[in-house]
Amino acid sequence: MQHQTISRPPSPKPIAIDVDGEPVGVVVRADEGYRFLAVRLNAFAIDGKIFSSVEAARTAVSEATHNFGEP
Repeated sequence: MQHQTISRPPSPKPIAIDVDGEPVGVVVRADEGYRFLAVRLNAFAIDGKIFSSVEAARTAVSEATHNFGEP
C-alpha cells in the first residue's frame, strides 16, 4: 500500500526581531507585507500589525519597547 505524498507550498520562515539583544517577536510574510507577532509583553502594543518591510517592523518594535509603560 502506497501513501500519497501531499506537497505543501513552501512557507517562509519567521524572522526574529531583537531589541537590545532580547528577542521580542517575529515577522512573517503576509500578503500585505510583514506581520509582527509579539512574544514579549513590552511588544504586545503592536502585535499583529503589518509593515511594509522587515526594517520598518524593527524600527516600530524598537520604538514600542523603549516607550513601554510611558503614558
